[in-house]
Parts: sequence; C-alpha cells; structure tokens
Amino acid sequence: MSEKVVATNKKAFHDYTILEKYEAGIVLTGSEVKSLREGACNLKDSFVMIEDGEAWLYNCYIAPYKPAAKFGHDPTRKRKLLLHKKEILKLMGKVKEKGLTIVPLRVYFKNGKAKVEIALAKGKVKHEKREAMKEKDLKREIEKSFKGKIKL
Repeated sequence: MSEKVVATNKKAFHDYTILEKYEAGIVLTGSEVKSLREGACNLKDSFVMIEDGEAWLYNCYIAPYKPAAKFGHDPTRKRKLLLHKKEILKLMGKVKEKGLTIVPLRVYFKNGKAKVEIALAKGKVKHEKREAMKEKDLKREIEKSFKGKIKL
C-alpha cells in the first residue's frame, strides 16, 4: 500500500489529547483532487461535525487549482467524509456524552484515493500543554546528549 501524505495538522497534537483514530474517505471535486496532488492543503483550523447521520469536514483549506480556475471550487467549503454507519454512530455518541471533539489529523492519498485521518480527541488545558512542551524539550535534550556517544 502506497501512502503519500499531503498535509498534517500539527496544531491538533498540541491542543488535543488523541484518543482514537479513524480513516475516512473524502468527497472531492476534480479540481480539489488536482490541488491536493500538488500539496495545496491546510488543516490548521479545521474540524469535523456530524449532521443528520453524516460526517462533514469544515474549514479545510484546499487551494484552487490554477488551470481549472474558471470551474474552480470554494477553498473552505464543507466536505463530506465517508465512514461506516457504525463508526459515525459511535463517534456521535462519544461526542455527545463525554464532551469530546473530532479533529482531522492528516490528509493523504492511499492507493490513489484521497483519505483523511480523523481522531476523537479531548481538549488540553493550558497547564497540560506546558507539561507536554517540557517533556518534548527534555526528550530532545536527552537525544542530543546521547547523539555523539552511541556508536553502532
């Protein structure tokens, strides 16, 4: 299976604790697919909502494809996500009862088809974010100190 990652949502890992991950297909127009193949996508402020038993991706920016400008698409339109009914019901239940949210983590091509990795996530509080940054810095310092000493 060949995978080509188009965009990742680094902010999601900083702002949320990831609990479960799901792979979803995405309904796109032709010019959006061409634009994605060029890597023109941004997931920074995007989120997923479930409406009428369907999952929708909001605020995902896919830049207009230049050669198809006259037929173009709205760069931030809502896009339908393709999930199994059981997955949608499970996500819907958890979001309602526990106060969790659904965020997109990355957009990629898998066997020629555009996919979105979404996650059930819980928002981090300010002090949790600080702790995570401290742990990351500490880990980086430890790796630096061992880098020159280990010989294989």
